[in-house]
Amino acid sequence: MSRLPPLTLYTRRGCRLCEQAEERLRLLDFAYEPVDVDTDPALRARYGDDVPVLAAGERVLLKGVLSRARLSGLKLRLLREVGGRG
Repeated sequence: MSRLPPLTLYTRRGCRLCEQAEERLRLLDFAYEPVDVDTDPALRARYGDDVPVLAAGERVLLKGVLSRARLSGLKLRLLREVGGRG
């Protein structure tokens, strides 16, 4: 079971960077919920064309190209944060 906080991937249909981000998140065993920003006017206004955006609650963690290296670094950072609380 993951000790990482629940993550949200803000995305949109037809976004190649979003598809790549989802593939890499799966490969690195991230648990995340994909949300299409175009289904909610408030999300569309907030994120515009900045997708993909990976967030934990209201905290934006990464946006743009979510490379394997960036995601690996994020995972380590999040695990350290969780470990520091426990």
